[in-house]
Amino acid sequence: MKSKKIHPEYQYLELLKELVEKGVVQKDINTGVKTYSKFGAQLRFDLSEGFPLLTTKKVWWKGVLYELYWFLTGQSNIKFLVDNDIHIWDDYPYKIYREKIAKGKLPDMSKEEFIEKIKTNKRYAEKYGNLPNIYGELWRRWPAKGRTIDQVEWVINEIKNDPDAHNLIVNSWNPEYLYGMAKPQEASRFPICHNLYQLNVKNGRVCLHLYQRSADIFLGVPFNIASYALLTLIFARVTGYEPGEFIHSFGDVHIYENHLEQAREQLKRKPKKFPIVIINPKVKKLTDLLPEHITLENYNPHPPIKAELTVSGGYFAKGQKPNKFKR
Repeated sequence: MKSKKIHPEYQYLELLKELVEKGVVQKDINTGVKTYSKFGAQLRFDLSEGFPLLTTKKVWWKGVLYELYWFLTGQSNIKFLVDNDIHIWDDYPYKIYREKIAKGKLPDMSKEEFIEKIKTNKRYAEKYGNLPNIYGELWRRWPAKGRTIDQVEWVINEIKNDPDAHNLIVNSWNPEYLYGMAKPQEASRFPICHNLYQLNVKNGRVCLHLYQRSADIFLGVPFNIASYALLTLIFARVTGYEPGEFIHSFGDVHIYENHLEQAREQLKRKPKKFPIVIINPKVKKLTDLLPEHITLENYNPHPPIKAELTVSGGYFAKGQKPNKFKR
């Protein structure tokens, strides 16, 4: 008699439960918010068995899709996202703007007013909507002496030329712009969290292994799982292979104290069948890809559970307080 296969979403739920019940208490240095954490964990999803968009709460698919497209096209200005009503990155350029307000260099302005100007004024967006040294820029335009390096295109070509390669790494962790290693005026205002991924072809299937040095299990990780699972599908499509596994490894994985009740609510729910993602077969290379070429089918999750996102990490000017918003 065959044993019933455990739904792959239980990997996530078991890690969530462990953090709620046994997480080590720590405190964010900038916000003072407590987290309950663990160092070192891993989830694995076989993409031939469905797309791992979590079902025990609704995950915002449009945000996943448009953010990943933003990364893959090498963009670092939030105007593309704002124009498509994606506001998950609004706080970080506004964080830079607020530093200038504090120094008396710019007039005071609410975040809502700031984002409206980004949306309606292209020149203003070019000046204030940029978020330097972020994923898309580092994936597609890594700064080097007298040139930039397109890591994504390199990886695609390497897979085509040598599918047995073990060196297919895309890195987002550039110490030149991070924390105390950077010059203050150049330090990234956003902390690079999902900092490198490696691709590997096994049995004719493209697999992707993400290392995430810091992970917000309740708000961020469901989004990250979906984003990098989708990235795996895209790499498979443009290299001519089938999709394999998405492996998600964590450094510090944690839950914020203000997410505990929401997590307990989610843990009461049972996973449903994973949806599927279809990429238009006309997409043969990365430059062919548009968001409308990717469709999600048969997604029937439990209702969403709202929670406040704490904007922590990265460079904070002395005395600067973080913003918070809901995802």
